[in-house]
Amino acid sequence: MRSGSELLAEEDPALFALLEGEYERQQDTLVMVASCSIADPSVLACQGSVAVNVTAEGYPGKRYHAGCERIDGIEQLAIDRAKTAFQARYANTQPHSATSANYIVLSHLLAPGDTILGMGLRAGGHLTHGSKVSMSGQYFRSVHYGVDENGFIDYEQAARMAREFKPRLIICGATAYSRIVDFRRFREIADEVNAYLLADISHIAGLVITGLHPSPIDHAHFTTTCTHKQLYGPRGGLILLGRDHEALGPDGKHTLTDLMRRAVFPYFQGAPIINAMAAKARALAVAVTPGFKATAERIVEDARALAQALQERGYRIISGGTDNHIVLVDVAARGLTGLLAEQALEACGIIVNKNSIPGDKNPAEIASGVRLGTNTLAGRGYGPREMELCADLFHRVLSGIEVLGPREYSLSPTLQAGIRAEVRALSRRFPIPRYAAAHPEP
Repeated sequence: MRSGSELLAEEDPALFALLEGEYERQQDTLVMVASCSIADPSVLACQGSVAVNVTAEGYPGKRYHAGCERIDGIEQLAIDRAKTAFQARYANTQPHSATSANYIVLSHLLAPGDTILGMGLRAGGHLTHGSKVSMSGQYFRSVHYGVDENGFIDYEQAARMAREFKPRLIICGATAYSRIVDFRRFREIADEVNAYLLADISHIAGLVITGLHPSPIDHAHFTTTCTHKQLYGPRGGLILLGRDHEALGPDGKHTLTDLMRRAVFPYFQGAPIINAMAAKARALAVAVTPGFKATAERIVEDARALAQALQERGYRIISGGTDNHIVLVDVAARGLTGLLAEQALEACGIIVNKNSIPGDKNPAEIASGVRLGTNTLAGRGYGPREMELCADLFHRVLSGIEVLGPREYSLSPTLQAGIRAEVRALSRRFPIPRYAAAHPEP
């Protein structure tokens, strides 16, 4: 019997060629996008399993469809593993993404017009934390705290704003913040104004599991995360509760656990994606192994080495360094925009994303910075020594840019070809297995 790949190649060669080309792109480039990683092969096996064939609205033991005996086992395994990995009291593994998880909490906890206090987008927050261009900033009254002159979260500002605006919900966690988040301090602020606290740990979930970043589980009322950034799993989300899982919700009748169960289904979502659920269960099993701990340690070591190497080459790093996987670089200080840097680097096989930085005057689609991340490189086995090489390649590309405008640049074809060759040679020292990489031991 022919494999699915063989059938795809024969029956849909156009799609097969695109997928093969994407594998080659990932293999031969330096992927330094902070919101990416590489799924473990066993995770991909779950994603491509027959579990995708099942519709299973509801929860284990209480489905709206028959034929869910083994599906119940898959979901319960994911739940149990999430609770173990994060030391949580309750876990809902059905959200389709971290964005969905955040909106589930907001939409069922709050009424339209209620006030939320979140980190500003340009300070490092996320769209779902109250950005005016998202549902969170349009259905609710959103106000924002930011960072101080050194690039660290301004907890005093957050406390002042909480006292002034009396938010119903405070959101902490970030998408472009490279330092430790003090969840205990945020809970103190929330308690002072009788607000709920939501911690979004999508970017640091792996570090939380391995103890390399403090956990919010027993400080926040609700913790959300995705499963693909630092858990090397499928694209999906989780909602986790700690010591407040039995606390009564806003109606004074139902616990926060009950609230979240009803918020996910039937309020916000229909059937869960069962093959993704199986993949989450597998990723969560890997996340408590010694090999994963070694990968998490390498993530942080690589990011610190990368930040230091870039500083030595004259780049301004927001906050002066990093405690996690993110390195946020100010390229405007070198006469560039984030857009130009992103495009020139991609042309040379180095994949990053443009990103606003604190105090940014450029529109978001141009930006003044680039955000680098080490999840993918660490997962492939790159260590601190390779970060020196990556920083040198990064610097040579940006030093070779001729700026023609905020969106236009010129780059020597000779330089471009040379860098691409070096990137390819470096990348092939750390190959991705045909469809994904495992967690290599150091």
